[in-house]
Amino acid sequence: MREGCVFCAVVGGAEHLAVYRDDHVVAFLDHAPVFPGHTLIVPARHYPTIEDMPESEIAPLFLLARRLSIAFRTALGADGSFIAVNTRISQSVPHVHVHVVPRRKGDALFSPGHGMWMRRRYADGEAEKIAAKLRAALESSAP
Repeated sequence: MREGCVFCAVVGGAEHLAVYRDDHVVAFLDHAPVFPGHTLIVPARHYPTIEDMPESEIAPLFLLARRLSIAFRTALGADGSFIAVNTRISQSVPHVHVHVVPRRKGDALFSPGHGMWMRRRYADGEAEKIAAKLRAALESSAP
């Protein structure tokens, strides 16, 4: 873990909106989501970008992204998902992270008025309810 890294602090247990945690990865709700349920997946070890990661540590990120995409459909009624990784450009935290965003038909994610990264805030208690639904869906689909 790297001193001063906000995502390393999350890996260390500082995140109450975690939806999944194991020895390799931690997934937690983004505090300023594109859409409700927008989740970040980070490796347990600190790497600034995906380019810095050993190939053996990349697989757990995307295996969980796949499971989370399925959980969005079962727990949140999403129609699909958007999965993205920024590398240096537009990477707000220098600890590799995968964005997994629930999508619905007609959600206008890429429309000129919405903008791909237009963010919102959760209403009181909303994030906790979504996190609980996602945790339950991920637990019930454990490999």
